[in-house]
Amino acid sequence: MYQERPARLDGAVLWTRSATPAPAAPRPVLPDGCMDLIWADGRLLVAGPDTRAYVPAESAERYAGIRFAPGDAPAFFGTPAHELRDQRVPLGALWGEAEARRLGERITDAPDPAAALDALVRLRAADGPVPDPLLKAVVAGLRAGRTVTGTADAVGLGVRQLHRRSLDAFGYGPKTLARILRLQRALALVLAGVPHAEAALRAGCVDQAHLVRETRALAGTTPGAYAASANSETPLPSGSRTTA
Repeated sequence: MYQERPARLDGAVLWTRSATPAPAAPRPVLPDGCMDLIWADGRLLVAGPDTRAYVPAESAERYAGIRFAPGDAPAFFGTPAHELRDQRVPLGALWGEAEARRLGERITDAPDPAAALDALVRLRAADGPVPDPLLKAVVAGLRAGRTVTGTADAVGLGVRQLHRRSLDAFGYGPKTLARILRLQRALALVLAGVPHAEAALRAGCVDQAHLVRETRALAGTTPGAYAASANSETPLPSGSRTTA
């Protein structure tokens, strides 16, 4: 069973997932420009930003995770996002094995591991570097359908500068991020019952065929197949990156 709620950290989402006696195969996790810190039966893992669909593998009974807002996680982890692109790595690889083990044990021993993870992230973020506020404007512009050039102009950066900063913050350049955010918008509309052609246009695609191509390229499926799996399987929103 999957559940989520707002985390204490601004813009982040706290999620939990537990295995059922006979779990259905989860639908793919779609790219979303985000990174997660995951507790999985005592292990602490970091899910880097995806450029393609990721199919979770069931290997733990319980998961708790925090999905950071796009661009916020690199400051928290102290690692540029592009170094973790399309990867799931132990937290110990970033913070040291002893520290990761200590934090993992603290969360495991808590009555509510999800609440403990939530508190840990909020406290450490408060003592750490602040994410670049410019990044929120970048995400907002691209999410609204603004071009990369228009977004760069709006935040006062050159296109090359925006590309370099996007690699560090999101794991990929602004053009890829724009495609990912557009696909997220389109598939959310599809899941809400909006006809595919209308969803494509409202999300910013040229037409329905464009949406189908983008869904195949980024999600490895079609809008119709994705919607069908969402209606028949245990929901697994984009940020719940469980891992083997």
